[in-house]
Amino acid sequence: MPAASWDPQQYLRHSTHRTRPFHDLLARIPELPGPSPRIVDIGCGPGNVTALLADRWPAARITGLDSSADMLEAAQAHAGVTPGGGSLDFRAADAAHWVPEEDYDLIVSNAALQWVEGHAERFPEWTAHLVPGGVLAFQVPGNFTSPSHALLGELCDSPAWRHRLGDGHGRRYVHILEPAAYLERLIDIPDVDVDVDVWETTYVQLLQGEDPVLEWTKGTALRPVLTELADDPAAAAEFLGQYRDLLRKAYPAGPHGTVFPFRRIFAIARKAR
Repeated sequence: MPAASWDPQQYLRHSTHRTRPFHDLLARIPELPGPSPRIVDIGCGPGNVTALLADRWPAARITGLDSSADMLEAAQAHAGVTPGGGSLDFRAADAAHWVPEEDYDLIVSNAALQWVEGHAERFPEWTAHLVPGGVLAFQVPGNFTSPSHALLGELCDSPAWRHRLGDGHGRRYVHILEPAAYLERLIDIPDVDVDVDVWETTYVQLLQGEDPVLEWTKGTALRPVLTELADDPAAAAEFLGQYRDLLRKAYPAGPHGTVFPFRRIFAIARKAR
């Protein structure tokens, strides 16, 4: 099965809503140990969120990592020397296999680890490469039982599409834990003393435009399906039409837009000094 292809422009269509959880995560990250912190962003996407790190830590040396060539190409627009005298660069890396090559003041990830099977197993190695007082911080979507994703999984697994997409295709990319499980995984990291903060928030988002929930999922959850059907435009159009009709019933448009609740899970682990 081909890896999911990514469309930076589609992803950025709802950039305000997609960026808000990162602002909330960023606000809870404590001050970092050094005046010129070393920071890495796992799954940086088009780089717009990575660039916000330079606003918080102007002198930081920041590297964004992503496995998508299209996302990295878009992210290059943010690369270079930052106004505060730091730097911002981007390079290819797969979060499932990335091994820190140096120690970091902050390892951060925004809405990326849900694509990485077994990502919680990487926490010991990542925290081992934090400097004393360094921080591991991430947020992941927690809405995979909501209608938008449940209906997608059911459609993918239906007899009409299973032969094209494979059993469980609509769900196999979901690799998140519940908040309590993240708390336990982080607290129980061997030989590392960390102060852990885990929480969740449901954003009640008001989306505008025609079929806005469909447009939202085109930027994320639908990417594996669209990649699988890329060689058959007629099949892709048929699938999108069926999914659109299901979403219209689940998320009816109101007089002010379409209400789209979206749960997010957050975690911050600070290494003892």
